Amino acid sequence: MQKRFTSREVVALTGITPRQLQWWDERRIVVPAREGHRRLYSMDDLVEVAVICELRRRRFPLQRVRKVVRFLQREFGKRLAETVSAASDYHLLTDGTNLYLETSARQIVDILKNARQPMLAICLSDAVRQVRADIRNGRKCNAGESGAAWAMRRAS
Repeated sequence: MQKRFTSREVVALTGITPRQLQWWDERRIVVPAREGHRRLYSMDDLVEVAVICELRRRRFPLQRVRKVVRFLQREFGKRLAETVSAASDYHLLTDGTNLYLETSARQIVDILKNARQPMLAICLSDAVRQVRADIRNGRKCNAGESGAAWAMRRAS
């Protein structure tokens, strides 16, 4: 499996624009390695870009995404891809105001039961697994779309 990806490959695999990718690097959201003027992205970088793209497609504000990424780095000392690749499944839930990152099914159910408005829930672990599978199979990433989500989208 390829270890490093050029900006052009990241754009092709994730659907992000070159300018967005450059802007995320400038804002230190996803910071690739450098080889001269070339940006080289690791697999973890690529996974993060794809998951962030999926969160953005689901209307997550970039500030909120940045908070999640920074929170994981600060609390766990790991990057998004490393954290959610662990044994537990990580679910990101939000009601538009509050943001929750949970691994316990009981906590997720409690949050959903006590919610006063609709919640958006995304299994970050599934998104990371899907991105990695897409990359291995040479497909454009469609992070976060589980079989159930795909079926629901197709049905509507």
